[in-house]
Amino acid sequence: MEIKSATFITSLATYTEQPPITLPQLAVVGKSNVGKSSLINALCNRKKLCKISGTPGKTRLINVFLINEKFHLIDLPGYGFAKVDKAEKKRWGAMMERYFQDTTLLGHVLQLVDIRHDPTADDIAMAGFYRAMDIPFTVVATKADKISRGARSKQLAPICRAMLVQPWEIIVFSSEDGTGRDALLEKVEQVLFPTQQADDVFEGFQQEIEP
Repeated sequence: MEIKSATFITSLATYTEQPPITLPQLAVVGKSNVGKSSLINALCNRKKLCKISGTPGKTRLINVFLINEKFHLIDLPGYGFAKVDKAEKKRWGAMMERYFQDTTLLGHVLQLVDIRHDPTADDIAMAGFYRAMDIPFTVVATKADKISRGARSKQLAPICRAMLVQPWEIIVFSSEDGTGRDALLEKVEQVLFPTQQADDVFEGFQQEIEP
């Protein structure tokens, strides 16, 4: 997949499924300061599509982006920021819960974790929630540029144990040096448009065997 266009559509305090929100959805979820905004910008090859703040917990609404005129990327509020008061945490939790309950367009979730640290209790709870709700998800280990290549395999072990996934199921990603971008784009195409991907493979195969 190549992302040719990416546009901010709207921000929602309460999720509602009505025009212009009518396309398949890819949700990006993770704790505060895990690099959601940076990942979205890197994935779309746009520096300022998603505003990056030095203050964790800045994203307090559900942000909706239109990608390639084909699907919506849903940026959900970051969770687990200690300095946010209980009332605000409760509001964010209710906002996310309503989204997952009400969306009929969600195709896949990218669950972000920081490769440098063990998953938090909230990260583990989110993985359990996806499984209980039968929501397909992929774990993306962000900030890979912050550690050496040799350390990455070691760091993936506790992530696998906590999130109950295999190493090859995790996409190691860096918004700084582009690590994992191609793999993530391929994953997005696979999970949202499997028929199109199969057609592309078949077309490539035909070209190879034609005299």
